[in-house]
Amino acid sequence: MPTASSHPPASQPRTGLLLTGGGARAAYQVGVLEAIADLRQACGAGRQPNPFPIITGTSAGAINAAALACGADDFDRTVRRIARVWRQFHAQQVYGADSLSVMRSGARWLTLVSLGWVLARWRRVRPKSLLDNAPLEKLLVKMVPLMRLPRLLGKGHLTALAVTASSYSSGEHVTFFEAAETVQPWVRSQRRAARDRITHEHLLASSAIPFVFPAKGIAIDGHTEYFGDGSMRQSAPIAPAIHLGAERVLVIGAGRMHEPRGDSAAAPSSSYPSLAQIAGHALSNIFLDALSVDVERVQRINQTLSLIPEEKRLHSALRPVELLVIAPSQRLDAVAARHVGDLPAPVRSMLAALGVTSNMADVRGAALASYLLFEQGYTQELMALGRKDTLARRAEVCHFFGWKDTGAPLRARPHP
Repeated sequence: MPTASSHPPASQPRTGLLLTGGGARAAYQVGVLEAIADLRQACGAGRQPNPFPIITGTSAGAINAAALACGADDFDRTVRRIARVWRQFHAQQVYGADSLSVMRSGARWLTLVSLGWVLARWRRVRPKSLLDNAPLEKLLVKMVPLMRLPRLLGKGHLTALAVTASSYSSGEHVTFFEAAETVQPWVRSQRRAARDRITHEHLLASSAIPFVFPAKGIAIDGHTEYFGDGSMRQSAPIAPAIHLGAERVLVIGAGRMHEPRGDSAAAPSSSYPSLAQIAGHALSNIFLDALSVDVERVQRINQTLSLIPEEKRLHSALRPVELLVIAPSQRLDAVAARHVGDLPAPVRSMLAALGVTSNMADVRGAALASYLLFEQGYTQELMALGRKDTLARRAEVCHFFGWKDTGAPLRARPHP
């Protein structure tokens, strides 16, 4: 392990990493990180400090972000450790997937919805979510050793870690952060930052997909508020990394930034949408749309700043932010459609009631499943796609980090 301080060289701009949300889709991020680790070695940059001194994440991306931050003193080994978890995933590591658990949560929830809330009130039953994610808390204890963060921040291996969550209590979108330097919390319309000690509760809150997983109570400003998935009401996902000092940001998405015209999988259908299609559409809006808009916003600001003479920019707080966006080249709904049958039988039965089928041609029906498919066949395929998409842009990635590409071959990775 490195013992010296790992601040980036003064000549290098500080690099931020944004890992977005998307449930099981976050496996794609891990494949991208594996490719970056391999390119780093091939370019002879393996002895350089942690390439991401500023790490931010939302939803399942917050979990990957925190796990990466907790190993900031050994980037390559940490990526391998995270990849090992995702490569061996099973749904029961994230939520109760046996018959009894599904009956206690999802089946009862669906029954109460069908019978009406009057009956629910009569029975004094208040279902909290479709699935119980209690197993995820146990996984986080092993996967994310948060007790290491203060030491890593103190030694300079990491500048900041930030995770976001959305408050059901106040309606605000809150970015919780730990930082080595004196960073003033920021306040914007319907979103703000709060300096706090990041805990597993913050990660559970950030990754609590609405309706699917239960909200989590977090103490803030002397009282408790209940938080859900950080992708909800997230109007500026790139902003936390910039507020924390990033001058260039690698953004890893969980879905295609733009659907190509003429894509047969995205062709309009004349049939009435199932509940699964509606839910998948809503989740795509929560997890994907804000990122595309924010990327375009940053690019427009950069273009505007390029028109201002440099001497005038130096006397203002305005500065361009270099972006590199890596997002899936394939529809992850289509990938999920091939793996719906991998889900445990009780979960498949529950999702079937919403309209999710094992028909591989039913891409829209598989949209909801794409967020819940914590099964190794699916996660491994997404990891392979993330690696492939990153290596296809090898020259662009090396240029972003300032690495000299020698053309050296990369190490082989396991295939799904």
